[in-house]
Amino acid sequence: MFITPLRKARLNARMTIQEVAAAINCDPGNLSRMERGKQRPSAEVAEKLAHIFSAELTEIQILYPERYQSEESHV
Repeated sequence: MFITPLRKARLNARMTIQEVAAAINCDPGNLSRMERGKQRPSAEVAEKLAHIFSAELTEIQILYPERYQSEESHV
């Protein structure tokens, strides 16, 4: 199983999906789908997420997670 850069950044920050969703004013279900690579965020949401995780994550990694996947076992 693969993990997206967005999920990896959230887990490293020790934040819940609900905390991140509240911080960017996003539905937690939508954020969960973004984390799993099932839904693409808008450019606005990607920018907000990149701002929250600026030390670890770029907008490109959020918009194109399939290019940056890593093994979940590394988390």
